[in-house]
Amino acid sequence: MTKETPVKETLPQVGAPDPELKNSPIVDHSEYDDRDGLFDVETESGACYFNGADFAIGDSVRSGSDVLECAPRGVWVRKGVKRPAAA
Repeated sequence: MTKETPVKETLPQVGAPDPELKNSPIVDHSEYDDRDGLFDVETESGACYFNGADFAIGDSVRSGSDVLECAPRGVWVRKGVKRPAAA
C-alpha cells in the first residue's frame, strides 16, 4: 500500500494592481452575479487581466492576502483571504 502525499496548492502572488497596467475589475463574492448587468459590455472579456498579465477563466491568484478567482465576463471575484503558512 502506498501513502499519497497531499498536494500543496500554491497560488501565484500578483501583488497590488498597478493602475498603469491593464487590470480587470475586482468585486466581492457577495456582489458578483454573472447574470447581472452590473458590468459594461465593452469591458467584458474571456480572460482576466492583472498588471498586464492575462489569466484564464477559473484561474486563481493572490493579491496580498486576498484570493481572487477569474470569473466569466473577465471579472476578478474576491473569494477570501489566504494567510501565510506558519514557519
